[in-house]
Order: sequence, then structure tokens, then C-alpha cells
Amino acid sequence: MLAYTYIEQGKFELREKPIPEIKDSRDAIVRVTLGSICSSDLHIKHGSVPRAVPGITVGHEMVGVVEKVGADVTAVKPGDRVTVNVETFCGECFFCRRGYVNNCTDPNGGWALGCRIDGGQAEYVRVPYADRGLNRIPDTVSDEQALLVGDVLATGFWAARISEVSEEDTVLIIGAGPTGICTLLCVLLKKPRRIIVCEKSPERARFVRQRYPEVLVTDPKNCKEFVLRNSDHGGADVVLEVAGSEDTFRLAWDCARPNAIVTIVALYDKPQLLPLPDMYGKNLTFKTGGVDGCDCAEILNLIEEGKIDTTPLITHKFPLNEIEEAYRIFENRLDGVIKVAIEGNLIKPVFVLPHTL
Repeated sequence: MLAYTYIEQGKFELREKPIPEIKDSRDAIVRVTLGSICSSDLHIKHGSVPRAVPGITVGHEMVGVVEKVGADVTAVKPGDRVTVNVETFCGECFFCRRGYVNNCTDPNGGWALGCRIDGGQAEYVRVPYADRGLNRIPDTVSDEQALLVGDVLATGFWAARISEVSEEDTVLIIGAGPTGICTLLCVLLKKPRRIIVCEKSPERARFVRQRYPEVLVTDPKNCKEFVLRNSDHGGADVVLEVAGSEDTFRLAWDCARPNAIVTIVALYDKPQLLPLPDMYGKNLTFKTGGVDGCDCAEILNLIEEGKIDTTPLITHKFPLNEIEEAYRIFENRLDGVIKVAIEGNLIKPVFVLPHTL
């Protein structure tokens, strides 16, 4: 099968690999029908994820059809259409029992797929703990609608949940990339008083204005002043930092009111400075870390009910054998790209989906 492989820092390559087999009675083999490229894949490529193992197949955001299951798998069966969770988790350890599945103590727990074990930018993928890591897609939900459930949409849902957003809040979201917009969609479900999105890209800012007219939009240069003008208590009640750029960590806490919650969703390429003397007295609560992706069934229900729709984010689609071109467009943010979908083992001419950028 074709599999996009992490060779060394700065180098991915499309290679032929054997189709994976069941290794454990709790495994499932999934034929990937649609995958996606995530910014975390770029972090691996650039050497920002030290635990990533050279030689693995990358990719952790995918949907597909179950081909085989181990003897102890009961939640899914061959033929089921499924989402694949970015997190691998046993469901039984101290952290899993409390919903902190990102810190599962299993040797392959947490972010394993496409990082420490073979992922899904391939024709097939082996999913450990399939009863936990796979969710059946409702018949009325398409692959495109479900594609982002296991990673960036789960991340947005988790971020909105841990940020304790209330209907009285002014919420600032920094970054309107794929994860930022998924976070926005999940914050909208909380119905806060106002939402402000800060985005430096004119194309992405325009996308937010056109798709979500109730949301206020600003840019990093004017963000603090804009937030002060459009908040009630000297800053945002909740800040979600989803950009991960050079100055956005400072911008996040600087735009927060005293006693606010600041949730760091972003993954940074470099260490960030926590200037405690500068923020002394603000009494901020910081929340950060990898997604606890255990809400996928609830998210699929919300999609089925029409309450979440991420399909406008999929601006480009490529067959697997053209994945290097897909990466070039995604990494360089060309042609108004937001999210790129990769078709599994279907070889078709590339096309660009209509969008309003």
C-alpha cells in the first residue's frame, strides 16, 4: 500500500509498505477513505515533536471503513464507517477513568497514531484499542462531515469545554486556522455574549466574517485595543490561544481581564516565556495540553443534528498519490487553503472545492 512516511527531520516521502495486520485482540484494521493534513504533521516534519519516530506513516485525522477486527473488539465490526480518534487510550488507567485520555499510561497511549506508530496518510491503518478509538459514523453523515471529528474538531470541543465558557462571557479566540475555526464552532454552542476572533491572514479573517457574521474580527496589531473596547471588565473573560505564533502567547494573557481563564490550545515550535512579574496581580488561570479526545460520539451527534458543520473548511481534495502537492499547498498556505482532504486508495485528478475566500 502507499503510505506517506516520516524519513528524517525536514523529509516526508510516499513509500510502499505492507498492509497492516492485527497485532492485538483489541486492534482493528481500517481502510482509509478520507484523511487530512494537520499542522501537527508539519510540526513533526520540522522536528518540533521529539517523540515522533522516523519511519512511521504520518497522519492522525481520518475516516474509513473497518476491514478486520481483533477477537476482543465489540463496538465496531467489518463494514462499519468510522471516525478514528487522534488519541490512543485504554479506558482503564487512572487518567482514562477521569477523562484525561491524552495521558493514558499505556505504552501507546496519547498521541500515538502518525507520531509513534503508523498513522493514516495511507491506504490502511491499524487502530489499537479500537473500541475506544473508533466511532461509528451515522448513516446520514458523510465522510467529509465526519473527517475532522477525531482531531481538530475534538480539540475545539475539548478547548471550549475546559474553558468554562458562560453566556455572560466575552471570548477571544486567537487564530482562525482549521483548529481555530473548529474551536469557534464549539464556543458558539455555548452562546457567550460576544466572540472576538483575532487573525492576521486577510483571507482567513474574511472567511470568518462571511461564514459567521455574528463574530467580531480583529488582527494582532489592533487586538488588545479592540478587546478593551468590546469587553465589559478590562479584557476578555476567556481567551483561547489557537495560533501558536511567535507573539500570540503574550497576546493571549495580555488581552485577558483579571481572573480570566487562558486556554493554550496551540503547539509551539519554541519555548514560551512566562513573565510572572508582568502579569502579577492578574490572577489568571492557565489551561493547556493535548486534547482529551473522548467526546467524539457526542460531536457526531451534534453533526447529525446540524449543529456543527466543518465542511466549509475543506477547501482542497487530493488523491493519496498526490499528497506531496497537497502538503506544498497546505504548508505554504496557497490558494486560500484551510483544510486539505486526502482520498485513501482512490486515484483521481486533483480538484479544488469551491469556497468563498
